[in-house]
Amino acid sequence: MCQQCEDPDRSGYLERLREGVADRGWLVQGVEGAGPYPPWAYTVGLSGYGLPELVATGLSLRTAANLLNDMASHSLHASPPEPGERIPLRGGPLIEVVPLAEPSAHLVFAVALYGPEIRALQLVHADDQGRWPWSPEFRDGHGGQPVLGVRHVR
Repeated sequence: MCQQCEDPDRSGYLERLREGVADRGWLVQGVEGAGPYPPWAYTVGLSGYGLPELVATGLSLRTAANLLNDMASHSLHASPPEPGERIPLRGGPLIEVVPLAEPSAHLVFAVALYGPEIRALQLVHADDQGRWPWSPEFRDGHGGQPVLGVRHVR
């Protein structure tokens, strides 16, 4: 059973998140996939620096955590990515930054720590052929990466 499930009022889990964020600056919260819904993950803690939280969908939790940790570190030391920006990842896919339409609907624990007015950016990735999830050909029509906002075309 997960830590969240063992703590029905979430107070103990939220306290562990607060401590982890205070110790490390941010954490990555993973959400297991279920049925037709793929796994996804998001940062918790960047809001404390006045930055948007970061989200990745449709990747394994390990891959998403690596991506989010790298981008969170960059955001703290340089600047966060901008909506519409495309970023080639070394050894990985091209990503495009999409602002979440309603972060409070998806980032439950970030909202619990920082309130419903948080901002968030999704790191949307192209498939192996360079196609995006808004294309019907993405992953040869198999989808698997929900986009939680509207593209900001530059």
